[in-house]
Amino acid sequence: MKAFYFFTRGVVLLFLLAGISSTFLSLHSCKSEKKETVPEPEVAAEEQEKVIEIITKSMDFQMSDTIPSGWNTFRYKNQSPQTHFFLIDKYPEGKTSEDAEKVVAPVFDKAMKLINEGKAEEGFAEFANLPEWFADVVFLGGSGLLSPGQTGETTLLLQPGKYILECYVKMENGVFHTSMGMTKDLVVSESDSGNKEAEADVEIEISGTDGIVFNDSINSGKHVFSVFYKDQKVHENFVGHDVNLVRLHDGADLNALENWMNWADPKGLIEPAPSNVTFMGGVNDMPAGNKGFFTAVLEPGKYALISEVPNTTSKNMFKTFVVSN
Repeated sequence: MKAFYFFTRGVVLLFLLAGISSTFLSLHSCKSEKKETVPEPEVAAEEQEKVIEIITKSMDFQMSDTIPSGWNTFRYKNQSPQTHFFLIDKYPEGKTSEDAEKVVAPVFDKAMKLINEGKAEEGFAEFANLPEWFADVVFLGGSGLLSPGQTGETTLLLQPGKYILECYVKMENGVFHTSMGMTKDLVVSESDSGNKEAEADVEIEISGTDGIVFNDSINSGKHVFSVFYKDQKVHENFVGHDVNLVRLHDGADLNALENWMNWADPKGLIEPAPSNVTFMGGVNDMPAGNKGFFTAVLEPGKYALISEVPNTTSKNMFKTFVVSN
């Protein structure tokens, strides 16, 4: 899932020795069956140039094919009945979403099918069939998880080049959204957006040593969160850490939520998502030293910041907090 499952050849060997690779996540993303261009959002003219709108109605990313480089705010509207996110991948030169679908995805599909059948050793061995160039894929952030009907805003810094968007949440039958066509090629042009780095009023720092660290005295209203990746590491499920904002409603099962965030569990990251929780976005996996931002409007109530790794509580990567009036 993500920005730091750098599939080095060493990690590929780990697949065979210990289990699945962090790359797994990134691979299974969501590709747009229809690479449509979405009309500009109905906002003030001065804001139209500063916000890039992405809409998911099924297994797709409806957005412009080309965006400016520099700082950009992505307004992601999940208008589908499934939970989604978008992750931005930097594939090696000449590789596109077609390679993700036809070369990479089948390996993950076969591996997960075996794992779900209880044949974990055979499933893990399948990852040896990934192409060598997949070790060079880099993950550069994106949105956190978004529940159906939710809109999230994530601000990222991107250099000119060619990228791929993906989502690897699973359908109820265990099939990754990537395999359902949820990927999209994206060109970041030489033209700079002219946008400046966002100004945050809530600062989050995440690391493999300290977990998620932030000031949890937060009042209701609109907030801009910064997420700084102090470090990045490959966790037991071979993915790097990220930050997802979750609204906890009455009856929310925190243990179920924690377990669901581990894709390596056959029931992890699979529809339906845990009941009585609403995913509100965040910042997806990024390399060490990078920073991203997300914006959210918080009503009074209980919330959590959680990462997509195993054993989040013991790693201080599952932090609950209360928003006051």
